[in-house]
Amino acid sequence: MTGRAALLAIGMALAAGAAAAEGPTIANGVAVLQGLDKVTARISPVEASLDQPTRFGNLEIIARTCLETPPTEPPESAAFLEIYELPPASEPDAPPAELFSGWMFASSPAVSALEHPVYDVWVVDCEAPIELPNDDQAGAETMRPPSE
Repeated sequence: MTGRAALLAIGMALAAGAAAAEGPTIANGVAVLQGLDKVTARISPVEASLDQPTRFGNLEIIARTCLETPPTEPPESAAFLEIYELPPASEPDAPPAELFSGWMFASSPAVSALEHPVYDVWVVDCEAPIELPNDDQAGAETMRPPSE
């Protein structure tokens, strides 16, 4: 595949993802992540409740939003994450360094990833729905045709 064709394919994939993101979504209270410690080669599950700092190694992860598509749509989970590297114990007054702030997608972890020499973090799923995806569906069940 030529460079131009690869860019076109990536652009089409991003456009398709943006179109899917405009559809109905389910907001969730917990982002389910996985973290890889490259030194020990261990993968660990990480559950990050919204707006609550969660630790993974010397990283602090704050999930701001976690959205997923309803069961009737192609599966996709996306989370807006802020990831900070905490200072070493020898420098307790140093501020945390921001490593990542943005959306991560479960179906395309390479599109938006944390770049760190020791850790990898990626989104797996969302849990704990906090609202219904669409109130119109509930209203449609209670509506009766005008003939009744």
